[in-house]
Amino acid sequence: MKFVSEKIIDAVIDELENYSDEQYETQMEAFAEEQPVLFAWLFSEHFELLNEEEKGYLQYLSLIAWRSIVKTNGNLESASEEQIGLAEEANYAILDASNAKNFRDRLNEFFEGSDQEDLLAFAEEAVLEDEDDPESIVTKEGKEPIFIALKTMVDVLTGE
Repeated sequence: MKFVSEKIIDAVIDELENYSDEQYETQMEAFAEEQPVLFAWLFSEHFELLNEEEKGYLQYLSLIAWRSIVKTNGNLESASEEQIGLAEEANYAILDASNAKNFRDRLNEFFEGSDQEDLLAFAEEAVLEDEDDPESIVTKEGKEPIFIALKTMVDVLTGE
């Protein structure tokens, strides 16, 4: 699987920012059609602890990640429930094994040996952005599930 660069990720973000609501919806529908199991998982009660703003943000971030991976590697095989479950379990095990006190430091383990560092940096920045800002979209409780969801998605779509 080819490396998804920050340049591609930024281009996808710019592209989506210029889309009308209708164009954005079309992209979400394409994502749902090409990755039905992954899409259903992202919209499941599995993420019920997230508030509505965080759920919308996770959807937006997952669309960016998916479009970036597809732009780089072409169409992908549809992810299975088993792949998602195994990847998610492995990612939570890495997070739980960390002895670091702050969340940013707990994420360092994910970068070691990763072939998709820019996608992981994108996920990290997304959950840690404006960490001290009370108006931040991602709450303290939302950081972990959003990061793990994006990391799991990267794992299953890139074979990481």
